Amino acid sequence: MIVFDLQCANGHTFEGWFEDNKAFDRQSREGLISCPMCNDTSVSKMLSTFAIKGTHASDGLSGKTDLEKISRKITDYVKKNFADVGSDFAKEALKMHYGASEPKNIRGVSTKQEEKTMQEEGINFFKVPLTLSSDKEV
Repeated sequence: MIVFDLQCANGHTFEGWFEDNKAFDRQSREGLISCPMCNDTSVSKMLSTFAIKGTHASDGLSGKTDLEKISRKITDYVKKNFADVGSDFAKEALKMHYGASEPKNIRGVSTKQEEKTMQEEGINFFKVPLTLSSDKEV
């Protein structure tokens, strides 16, 4: 099955489901496709933002195990490339923001109030939930 975004000569847009592109072409030639709003049979395909074809997720994520692996990779990357400043995250971020210390990648924890202060000061940061496991320290 394939879905096309369609438009009639009067500018109405709607969706059409077809077995394949040849089925659309044949039905269009025979005047079998009509606008549901005005019954116009002069219908053309519109550009769509995306299309997904397939029966299973062979190239994408295949479940919980893949998500766990990705989460672990992110955690490992952050651990290796960001200095752990613990509960001094906001303090260290403010120091770097105002030039009191050299910029570097940091990780740590902050309170809601500290996050609000950093936002008001124009400090860009983002939160990443790190995975915890019994065999590796975060």
